[in-house]
Amino acid sequence: MSRAFVNEERFEQAGGEELVDRPISEFANYVTPNGALALQTLEESLLAQLAPLKKSADETFNKDKIAEIERDLRYVRARLDSAILVDPNIQNQEKVLFGASVEVEDSDGKQHIFHIVGEDEADASINKVSWVSPLAKSLIGQKVGDTVTWQRPAGNINLEILDIHYPS
Repeated sequence: MSRAFVNEERFEQAGGEELVDRPISEFANYVTPNGALALQTLEESLLAQLAPLKKSADETFNKDKIAEIERDLRYVRARLDSAILVDPNIQNQEKVLFGASVEVEDSDGKQHIFHIVGEDEADASINKVSWVSPLAKSLIGQKVGDTVTWQRPAGNINLEILDIHYPS
């Protein structure tokens, strides 16, 4: 099938409907310094993508992409406006708090390191968990030597806290 037909179908499906804005979390928007930088970098990237599309002679062809970028830009700007920067260096180093990297050992003796970050920074593939996740909620406020129960859909698991540190 020709690429032109694919694009026509996409425009027909849009039917003039506007994209729904990305939902904004109800929770406080705590961010680490890296998270704040990532949001700023994303804003710059979106602006850089948007400028040439708007200048293009065929703006109607780019209409969907422009709408998508503008929606994402509204989201990023709202998150930047509501960001509460948390400096890990001023956190109580004895407790698990926002911004901490926590080394734990599960009941099978396997060790894991989790980083407690803001919602926009969370990425389970690299063990960055949102501060509002069940795992983070079970760890926050605890100290080295404490055992917590992480309530998971796959079944609860006990984790012993081995180490807490705050990356600078």
